Amino acid sequence: MAGDADHEGSQNAKFISLVRFALFYGSIILLVYIVDIFTRKRHPALRSVAILVLGDVGRSPRMMYHAESFAKIEFDTYLIGYRGSKPIPSLASLPHVNFCYLPDPPSFVANIPFILAAPIKIAYQIITILHTLLLEVPHPPEFILVQNPPSIPTLALVWLVGLLRGSKVIIDWHNLGYSILALKLGKLHPFVRIAKLFEITFGSSAYAHLFVTQAMRDHLVDQWGLVGHKAVLHDRPPAHFHRCSPTEVHELFLRLGPTLNTPSLSPFLPSPSPPYATSFTRSITSSGTMPPPYSPLPSMPGPQSYARVNMPNLRPDRPALLVSSTSWTPDEDFSILLEALKLYEARAREVNQPREKRSSDDTLPRVWMVITGKGPDKEKYMAEVDRLQQSWEWVRCTSLWLEAEDYPILLGSADLGICLHSSSSALDLPMKIVDMFGCGLPVCALDFACLHELVKDGQNGLIFKNAKQLAEQMERLLTSFPNSAALAELRMSLLHKANPMEGPLVDLSNHEEGEDWEWNTWTQNWNRVVKPLVLRDADRN
Repeated sequence: MAGDADHEGSQNAKFISLVRFALFYGSIILLVYIVDIFTRKRHPALRSVAILVLGDVGRSPRMMYHAESFAKIEFDTYLIGYRGSKPIPSLASLPHVNFCYLPDPPSFVANIPFILAAPIKIAYQIITILHTLLLEVPHPPEFILVQNPPSIPTLALVWLVGLLRGSKVIIDWHNLGYSILALKLGKLHPFVRIAKLFEITFGSSAYAHLFVTQAMRDHLVDQWGLVGHKAVLHDRPPAHFHRCSPTEVHELFLRLGPTLNTPSLSPFLPSPSPPYATSFTRSITSSGTMPPPYSPLPSMPGPQSYARVNMPNLRPDRPALLVSSTSWTPDEDFSILLEALKLYEARAREVNQPREKRSSDDTLPRVWMVITGKGPDKEKYMAEVDRLQQSWEWVRCTSLWLEAEDYPILLGSADLGICLHSSSSALDLPMKIVDMFGCGLPVCALDFACLHELVKDGQNGLIFKNAKQLAEQMERLLTSFPNSAALAELRMSLLHKANPMEGPLVDLSNHEEGEDWEWNTWTQNWNRVVKPLVLRDADRN
């Protein structure tokens, strides 16, 4: 008991010390800049931007694409966020990009009750963000671009720093922070109401507002009366997202080979024979046979005879590769996919009976369902998957974590994408579908209010409302795989009028009410929407 009391006393002492430090250090920073703002006029450095994302920089594709676009028009670009996944490779090669990583909270915070940990984390975030924006960024940036959500404390901090440093604030509205909090606490919870008031107070005024959907723009302009320039910037993938060639698929699965050697997956996938064959591709000789197993060149001199090995092709006996990317959070109900996989397994057993027992010649393939991403519910659901697939014959479900450079190659190698995103606000669109479309990958997507801005049912994908519909769509698209006519039709619509230098183009000219919506690359979209905003006053300055 005495030890517990000493430990509790030590934790309280650390908490008090940190609060004192936060108040002292924060007061010094604010005092310096308040004095400075009244003693001389601040002039932000032109063609400079600080981009703030309160999360893992490498898992924030839209903000990384913003940074890349700013750097390409020669803005000094400071990308601020937490370390974690590797950023996209192109950022490292651009001369104008600077990474400013925020430090993680002290380790002891993870061992104290939430009621104490939460204010410590927020206080620590306030200190580190202010320190970075006010001291580490060498000159006041012309623009501060902030991702929302999270709203607390970032919206208030960029508002304050914009006031102190004379920077123009741009808010990139991905979703509504209070609506995500409501998933956990309920819409009527006092914290949700406070969060909404905070978001309205500090998010209503900015130099410019960017929105991922037209629905979000209309809602916030109507309900919150936003002040500043307002523009819809639909998500688009970067130009290097594309449908992969068999050679690219071959190289990917050569790299992934060791990670696929698991007790449940190895017997399910076709046997690989590196370097000539993976579970999805194989190279054959000019005579139509598989090359012999690889061995070092013989050391004995003399003429040798070698058969020419052709470029890899997709294996006809490969399983259908399905991909879903998830953050394993309440706004993505994985149980829908799990139930659909159960129904598909049962249906595949029925359809793939011996020929004499079938009612038709149609067959269903084995399905390998790959789930990418990290999140709080991952362990719970994957434990259930492991239990179920011990008796499954036609389905395997695996969780994979991929580096940024391999993720688009996996999408470009897959046969069908699955999206479970339901949107806490019903006003945002899932970036994962955008990435899939960029890689020429058709999707089955869970229906919600503004999904029609992206997915055209029957044209570039299919929309489902429940697990039964998803299982039926999987069966429809995968029947007679790899020669499925329904799947090929969706894929062709995504590759319609594709420009190989700019990525796939989706023909969505029949958008509702006659509105033309042309699918283009991130760069084309950004240059059309954002570039005029940030260069608006350049000539006069």
